[in-house]
Amino acid sequence: MTDPASPVAWDFVHAALIVDSEDALRARLVPALRRSVAAHERVHLLVGAHVERVLRDALGTVADRLEWGERATFHLRLGFAYERLRRYLAAQHAAGSSVHVITEADVSAPGRDAPVDRATAHLSYESACGDAYADYGCAVTCLWDSRRHPTPLIESVRTLHNHELTDSGCLPNSGHVGSADYLRRISEIPLAAVPTMVDLDVGLVALDQLTPLRSALRGWAEARSFDADATGDVVVAVTEVATNGLVHGALPVRLRCWHHGDTLIVQIDDSGDRPIPPTAGFRGPGSADRVGGRGLWLARQLADVVTMHCGESSTSVRLHFPHVGTPGRPAG
Repeated sequence: MTDPASPVAWDFVHAALIVDSEDALRARLVPALRRSVAAHERVHLLVGAHVERVLRDALGTVADRLEWGERATFHLRLGFAYERLRRYLAAQHAAGSSVHVITEADVSAPGRDAPVDRATAHLSYESACGDAYADYGCAVTCLWDSRRHPTPLIESVRTLHNHELTDSGCLPNSGHVGSADYLRRISEIPLAAVPTMVDLDVGLVALDQLTPLRSALRGWAEARSFDADATGDVVVAVTEVATNGLVHGALPVRLRCWHHGDTLIVQIDDSGDRPIPPTAGFRGPGSADRVGGRGLWLARQLADVVTMHCGESSTSVRLHFPHVGTPGRPAG
């Protein structure tokens, strides 16, 4: 059987490792790690403290020959984590190095009473990375614990990876769903209703209205105790998406802002008949095969979760900004 750290006949080995116990984790991952170390293959792990303890206990001194990354702050913004890993892989590729990255997604809500399902939102990035990471010659294995998530979500995880690491090795997944199909399907699901009472409700018909909009957004975020950096992120991300609506959509563009617990939420709607491509914003401005402009890509770095709905005659983009600080600055 194919070892997960060895080359296989696939453009990009994006494997799911789905476990339901520490025994399953040890049985599937530990032998592969030992083989990688014996073959002098690089492995970089971004996993939680519990998984690291299990692996270190099982591997003994062999664990010191693996690269252990810092995951604690890695997933505080979904788009930021996705782009940060892409840049890491790109840097390894540019240096002529190949590395197998093993990452355990952290989809716990960064704030209290989160108004969005981060685990489901994370799946869009799981899907998109099949294209975004494909050129770097590095394998990525994504660890999910099925005890923490409902079965439908775990089944979605399985279909979004072109391989699965099983007791028999790393096997191709015949049920793999490509990113374009998955993201299109997700974009067709309507967003939850906007509350009847919102904090701001603004109609935009011209670009010169963006200056007073920035001022209103800044005052709104500051009134919710967002610090200067977090406030700036809200202003920039929302302005970028609103600009896209004004330039590419049909007027007016409607912007509604509200809060749910510690999270600020903004929805931008336009009534144009040119929906945003579902894959837009997942590749950076410098990508040769980028779909869409800089605005949505930047919004994905600055907001924690970005969701879209593309209807027959309207497009909606919803941004979520939890009231927590993200160490470091976004990838943009």
